[in-house]
Amino acid sequence: MTRRVTTDQAAGDQRPEPGRGLGSTALTDEVGDRLAERWQTETSLLASMCTHALVPNGKLFRPILLLESALAVGGDAKVVLPAAIGAESGHVASLVHDDIIDDDELRRGRPSVQHKFGADNAIIAGDALIFDLFAALAECRSTGARPDRIVAALDVVARCGIDLCRGQSLEAELCERMDFDLDGYLTMVRLKTAALFRGVCECGALLAGGEENLVRALGVYAENLGCAFQIHDDVMSYTNDTAVMGKPATSDIRNGRLTLPVLLAYHGSPPEDRAAITEVLVSKGDPATRRDILLGLLDKTGAITGATERARDYSRKAIDALRVLPPSASLDRLRGFAEAAIKRDR
Repeated sequence: MTRRVTTDQAAGDQRPEPGRGLGSTALTDEVGDRLAERWQTETSLLASMCTHALVPNGKLFRPILLLESALAVGGDAKVVLPAAIGAESGHVASLVHDDIIDDDELRRGRPSVQHKFGADNAIIAGDALIFDLFAALAECRSTGARPDRIVAALDVVARCGIDLCRGQSLEAELCERMDFDLDGYLTMVRLKTAALFRGVCECGALLAGGEENLVRALGVYAENLGCAFQIHDDVMSYTNDTAVMGKPATSDIRNGRLTLPVLLAYHGSPPEDRAAITEVLVSKGDPATRRDILLGLLDKTGAITGATERARDYSRKAIDALRVLPPSASLDRLRGFAEAAIKRDR
């Protein structure tokens, strides 16, 4: 049975009110059902890999954001439903490729695609899911979206996808330079994580016929939400374990990743502790031992608290950006997502 996470759960157990056409929970359930069925019309290695990546689904947060953005501008969520399905395909594609880059064996508590099928095959599966995103956007023709709006949405998603790649490349540069560039990190987060959030929110509003100022406001909301979300992820790497997160707790250490807690600790430390932080990140010793050493340095400098406050600041900015939208249950849920993004445990 497909495990589905409803809008209630993603928003911190808020009870959603029905949107136009279908209730929000029913729409989320339908996204999960269609994802489970999407690759079952063929029997092939590619279909098996894509199904393994998509099912059981995760929080479905990006499809939910797209649907709620459409509702928040007064649109019909059924019109954008194919795009919501595509949003999850695009997100999962990025996870498949991330796991290859990071050599992670677990994703959502199960073997990652690259671990189960091999890295070469996983690259192909990730590529297929990216193309499926664009195919899903085109499917909105059959649900009533205007052709010019579909073209505009394709443009937004493509540009956000390129930004995501820029962010991934910049992250590799930052790790290679190991110069603890805080501004570079914040730019990377805006590109790598926030771009996809911005893409789904703007896409939902565009396909639903939203006015330009509302589309723009949702883009600002989503960019700040994405930054808050990523920084909270960075914090959880040092506050949660593998069993809670469903992915290796030592991944950031193994890959020498410069996350915000590490950067804040470095800039708040004396020279000897800076040297220790650098050694932990570049060393080839046991990742669990290195993580424990780094945890001590993070605690010493209050870096976890500092990073948590940065995430809260981005969450507040996301909520502020929504002020131009008309009152609605979807607006309330979007606010709730910005609050829940920095309170979740996975």
